[in-house]
Amino acid sequence: MSKVLQATYHDGNLILDKKLDVALEEKKLTLILIEDSESSEQADRSMVDDVERKRQFLEKLKTYSIKLPKDYKFNREELYDRECFH
Repeated sequence: MSKVLQATYHDGNLILDKKLDVALEEKKLTLILIEDSESSEQADRSMVDDVERKRQFLEKLKTYSIKLPKDYKFNREELYDRECFH
């Protein structure tokens, strides 16, 4: 599960703007701290832009992808036997 939360660091404590889900109780979490230099609105817009770029990338990936037969096996020796590699 990935989630973006905001917090304020005060007097040695990290104070979250929202409570975490109860399902996370006793779980170890990895935090990535980024100092907030953008307004909340700009950060939201940036996140939307990131999601859109990811969607566009995945669409392009579908365009250039092909389905290989289940019995397909890459043969490196056959590839290097081609004239363009001699």
